[in-house]
Amino acid sequence: MATGHTDPRRRDRILAATLDHIAEEGVAGVSHRKIAARAAVPLGSMTYHFSGMDELLREAFTRFADQIVAVLDTHLSRAGTPAEAREAVTDLVHTLSEGPRRDLILTQELYTLAARRPEYQELTQAWMGRSRQLLERHFDPDTARQLDALIEGLTLHRALDNGAPHGRALTARAVTRITTA
Repeated sequence: MATGHTDPRRRDRILAATLDHIAEEGVAGVSHRKIAARAAVPLGSMTYHFSGMDELLREAFTRFADQIVAVLDTHLSRAGTPAEAREAVTDLVHTLSEGPRRDLILTQELYTLAARRPEYQELTQAWMGRSRQLLERHFDPDTARQLDALIEGLTLHRALDNGAPHGRALTARAVTRITTA
């Protein structure tokens, strides 16, 4: 593996290490030194590749949002009928809520930043916009907006209910109510 600035994967390793670190310690625990150590890169690489912590965090969270949108796209692209689209949304809620706890934590960390800082609110708005565009392939814009909120809410509730998260039937009924009202 290359060790100088010619290492083509260094920037990617830094972004991945940033997301891993946030998932373990939260945004408040992020520092250039910690990320460099986790990514196994020289500390100077941090300022070479990113103008500062905000750029690093924005790019890392953008990468994360891209990954979640890709999951949504994968589920919805298989749907050809309204019934298949409803089934895809139901599958998506269960896939996301049963997925890595890391993703849940990263989502909440991003939302906390967005609640405090406009530049992160812009990032979450862009993410929601992209999600709604995918949903609008199958549903009208108002329904897509409602489904986007439903997906996030049900995902969060299922992921945090360690006792007995609601089952697929309840998710399917909620999706059906919104999409056929």
